[in-house]
Amino acid sequence: MATGISTASIAVQSSQPTARRSLFELLGGYMLILAVIWTPRPWQARIYLIAALFIVWATLRSWPGLDVMGWKRANLLCSAGIILAAATVSAVAVACAARIGTLHTPPTAALFVQRFVGYIIFACIQQFLLQNFFLWRLLQIGLTQRNAVLTAAAIFAVAHLPSPILTCLTFIWGVAATAWFLRYRSLYSLAVAHMILGITVAICIPGPTIRNMRVGLGYLTYRAPHSHHLSH
Repeated sequence: MATGISTASIAVQSSQPTARRSLFELLGGYMLILAVIWTPRPWQARIYLIAALFIVWATLRSWPGLDVMGWKRANLLCSAGIILAAATVSAVAVACAARIGTLHTPPTAALFVQRFVGYIIFACIQQFLLQNFFLWRLLQIGLTQRNAVLTAAAIFAVAHLPSPILTCLTFIWGVAATAWFLRYRSLYSLAVAHMILGITVAICIPGPTIRNMRVGLGYLTYRAPHSHHLSH
């Protein structure tokens, strides 16, 4: 897979943590994330806090620099193509959903922002985890770029089980986003594209079908409102 920045250059720019430490951080962070997804309340909130603190600690402990993290604006314009691609996919999906009658959007702009502001923040966090936390550590433990891309995408997708729709979509996005990140090294464009695509899924697929984009235990315990009416 052709990319703009090699694995060797990533290691040079980073603080060069050992492969064992990177593997520990990778597995520890991922297990805690899965625990959050599959733990019922009120324990979920406590594990969420532990997971957040662990990820922040691991990130600061193995800080690779702004270049590796993709937090500089140097390649922002070059990487903007992913935003255009996401917008195009979104426009086609919205048009199709409107035609078949599954499009459901908040009636006002204020309600739209209120409904999706939380998801916008969450989309940025997910891109940080996918690119800055998982991908970088997969490269540090010695995976080739191709295998790191596929593994990061698989990790991302498994976290969206047991939703079949989200699992498939997130694997595709994980491959595309991770390969794009390795080429252009910009997290901002990927976060914007993620927001666009995620909101598109939410407004184009009926809530009961995708269970309001829930994953893990929330997916299994979801109960559609007025389900007795929907069944008829």
